[in-house]
Amino acid sequence: MSGPILSIHDLKVEFGTRQGVVKAVDGVSLNVYRGEVLGLVGESGSGKSVTGLSILGLIDPPGRIASGSIKLEGQELIGLPEHELRRLRGERMAMIFQDPMTTLNPVLRIDTQMIETIRAHEKVSEKAARSRAEEALKRVGIPSPAERLLTYPHQLSGGMRQRVAIAIALLMSPALLVADEPTTALDVTIQSQIIAEVQQLCAETGTALIWITHDLAVVAGLADRIAVMYAGRIVEEGDVDPVLDHPRHPYTYGLLGSAPSNNRRGEKLAQIPGMTPSLANLPPGCAFAPRCAFAQEDCRVVPPALTHAGSRAWRCFHPVPDRETV
Repeated sequence: MSGPILSIHDLKVEFGTRQGVVKAVDGVSLNVYRGEVLGLVGESGSGKSVTGLSILGLIDPPGRIASGSIKLEGQELIGLPEHELRRLRGERMAMIFQDPMTTLNPVLRIDTQMIETIRAHEKVSEKAARSRAEEALKRVGIPSPAERLLTYPHQLSGGMRQRVAIAIALLMSPALLVADEPTTALDVTIQSQIIAEVQQLCAETGTALIWITHDLAVVAGLADRIAVMYAGRIVEEGDVDPVLDHPRHPYTYGLLGSAPSNNRRGEKLAQIPGMTPSLANLPPGCAFAPRCAFAQEDCRVVPPALTHAGSRAWRCFHPVPDRETV
């Protein structure tokens, strides 16, 4: 396998608050390869969306990247001037947000927005740009693309708007695509269609995809690898099937155990006890120890380092026995 499209090393992102400094991302390291789909999973507040925004240089005050490295195709992104980042966004990396109206301008027609995106990065005629925009809409499954180009975002359904947002993100065939829960607000049928289309497009174009979600069922059918985040850190990482079939970190085990499909019909749903800790006041040892059924005294003293075993890694002193399944 050739080198990674994206390489993140020891990334730390902080936010200044009245309660103190919040370590939203605390030492995250990741590699993503050409054509690969990485599922970045965790509860709200785990740091997964901040990680995605950091990659594209979209962290604004009071947030800041405190340290670490983010390289896209070998080029360091941290510290890059804003005009250089703007050139890379859309051309070599792109992001799909949960709300497509975050991407789409409500007062501009779809054709205007797509043509401007192409011409901002390439010197092509308006006719050629329009043809490419029409083809991009067709690729994401939008019927009558020439007609849809003449509409405004409010004239489209939520699923159709999200398809347009995906088409815009893929216009320049970026090396990396970051998708931040782009199907959460859509119904299940539209969700499955969009996931299948994105998966196919990444396979065809070689675009690397980071799919940020809290839904393990989506990751199971979409991702090649999975990284589970808790309290700003990656606590488990590996190929998707081994991690979901035999989780080693108690947090991953708890997430899978709380899924409705893993509980008997009519019984009360299993759940992880307690609450996520404040990122401004993390416990001295493992952040998950207060909620963990496997925790022992050493877990409450020193934060565990990542343990590597082949293609898998987990951050735990007392992992779930390998024989355990969910």
